[in-house]
Amino acid sequence: MQSKLDAYLAHLRNERQLSAHTLDAYRRDLRRILALCTQDQLASWAELDSPRLRRMIARLHQQGLSARSLARLLSAVRGLYQYLLREGLCQHDPADGLSPPKGQRKLPRALDADRAQQLLDGGVENEFLARRDQALLELFYSSGLRLSELLGLNLEQLDLAGAMVRVLGKGGKARELPVGRKALSALQDWLPLRLSANPPDGAVFISRQGRRLSPRAVQLRVAQAGVRELGQHLHPHMLRHSFASHMLESSQDLRAVQELLGHADIATTQIYTHLDFQHLAKVYDSAHPRARRRAAAVNQLASPAVLDDETP
Repeated sequence: MQSKLDAYLAHLRNERQLSAHTLDAYRRDLRRILALCTQDQLASWAELDSPRLRRMIARLHQQGLSARSLARLLSAVRGLYQYLLREGLCQHDPADGLSPPKGQRKLPRALDADRAQQLLDGGVENEFLARRDQALLELFYSSGLRLSELLGLNLEQLDLAGAMVRVLGKGGKARELPVGRKALSALQDWLPLRLSANPPDGAVFISRQGRRLSPRAVQLRVAQAGVRELGQHLHPHMLRHSFASHMLESSQDLRAVQELLGHADIATTQIYTHLDFQHLAKVYDSAHPRARRRAAAVNQLASPAVLDDETP
């Protein structure tokens, strides 16, 4: 079973060319299932059937694995069995027809516009790390990049003259995004300093040693900026959430925000309409002379459950 799993992961890496972050997620999820198969004394992937996989999912849920994590795990299992079926190594997909337990969808956390400005308008020293970190923070917020997209960014993907960046998103899908004035200025300040590290390739964001930054390094630098400038925890995806929320508040164009974020399904983008409604409810409650509602009423109105065309 381990050898077939290794062959599948090699297929994802070499033929599908998945990002290192996505590949690590697949590896963790499938190793978790492999461990459960070993506990149940299964000798091959062909012995794993739907009832047994359903019990495994239930066991993992009882152990505290979230519905979202279980959905990702089932997706990994489906991918594995599609590969096994195609290679003639199995005759069935035990994940076919299985659904993860439903969990409450959490609204993404985002900075408000003033806090985002406070973060990005802090003093920047003319120094390698400071200029690099300012450029990556500005680009995160300016263009709504995923962490993997920023990490994989190469010089040829930047069009400074046209104020555009071309990124490779999930599934290797490319999209072109505008780069704001502040982010463009930060990149122009950073790129000359980048050369001092003698980078061996075209990676835009590198360490002092010239190596492309790792996910952990960027997460750490973003977290440090959050504590230093805002006194709060901050992670890269919060800047992407902030970009999406602020774009939707200003434009009210859900389709355009979907394209900018690279979401395949507009339902994924619609989560930001809930954030926008919460913002509007708070503004109304504080500004309207006859809006003396209790906090519970505001929360009820802001609940995604009542966001439909019938809401009075």
